[in-house]
Amino acid sequence: MVDRRVCFAVLRPALSRSVSRAICSAHVAGGLVFPWQALKRWNPHSFPARRLAKKTTGPWTAYYTSEQREVILHLLNTATPSELAGVKLLRGRKSLSIVEYRTKHGPFKTLESLVNVPLLKHKSAVTVFQSILNPVKKEKKVKISLAKFIRPEVDRSWLEDAGSIVSVVCGTNKIAWSHVNRGMMVLDWQQVDCPNFFRGTYLASAYLSDVSEVVSLLPSTDFYIIEKPSISVQNTALFPIMAHMRTVEAMLFALLEPRNTPPDSNIPPRVLNMMRTGVGRHFGLMVGESRTSGAQTVRQLMTDSVTQKIPRVNFPPELLLKYRDHFQMGGRREGEELCDALLQAVAFYELLSESSS
Repeated sequence: MVDRRVCFAVLRPALSRSVSRAICSAHVAGGLVFPWQALKRWNPHSFPARRLAKKTTGPWTAYYTSEQREVILHLLNTATPSELAGVKLLRGRKSLSIVEYRTKHGPFKTLESLVNVPLLKHKSAVTVFQSILNPVKKEKKVKISLAKFIRPEVDRSWLEDAGSIVSVVCGTNKIAWSHVNRGMMVLDWQQVDCPNFFRGTYLASAYLSDVSEVVSLLPSTDFYIIEKPSISVQNTALFPIMAHMRTVEAMLFALLEPRNTPPDSNIPPRVLNMMRTGVGRHFGLMVGESRTSGAQTVRQLMTDSVTQKIPRVNFPPELLLKYRDHFQMGGRREGEELCDALLQAVAFYELLSESSS
């Protein structure tokens, strides 16, 4: 007579792997029949039993209604790889594996058959089912409206008819501009030092002298787009800078805008403001309410103009040569106004194109 404890010790691994297989067949080892009394010692709450329950796929049918099963199977049997990739956990190779499996073996007839697909296990399959039944709605990217960041408001047709613009940005001691046509070709791009800015008693005549010199150098164009700073009035520490910016802005408007006597509503304004924050959001340069440097973005635009077949912006060779080392990372940056002037011009055309389409 063989000791029952020895028999159970030999056959216990079989119970852990698949108790259903142990129950349905009489195991014979060395001519001895498996003693059914040993089942009394199997604990259904033990770790092997819990693991077995997780691997069992049969109960899935009870978890979903017939309508839910129909929805899941319909998508798995008809969706293209790109459509399957929109389901959680089915990106990449898994979506292709599903298409290959159903092509070879026919459509899925049960939910349990999904685990036969390579790379898909029980846990993954449950997540896939839930994602199909409860798809996550993708938030639409909110387009930035050009009209929201242009002042004063003008008829869109006037902007669309513009052959070129000059983007002007004022700094604390210099003014930069970028002349760009509607074909995204940079025609002119430079900056001028203004020695009277933030000097002495801020004499209006001294400011006027510096601003007038800049205006005399600006090329002729359809519109002059002047950057509107985003300095808060509540920030008293920056009040001198805000007063400086507003003063230069007002002088540029006065010197560049021709006087119509009497005012003619059929003639568009020649000088416009563009909000600095709008340009920052367009290029992803905003951190909270503050805007970071656009030097890296400008360097990428310059690189793409040489390496890309259809670049975002086209630069003449002489400007690429002139500014190739002007926007390096680290150290003191001298070209922030140049960067801002170019990015403002690019944002103007791109936002105009997006809002028109």
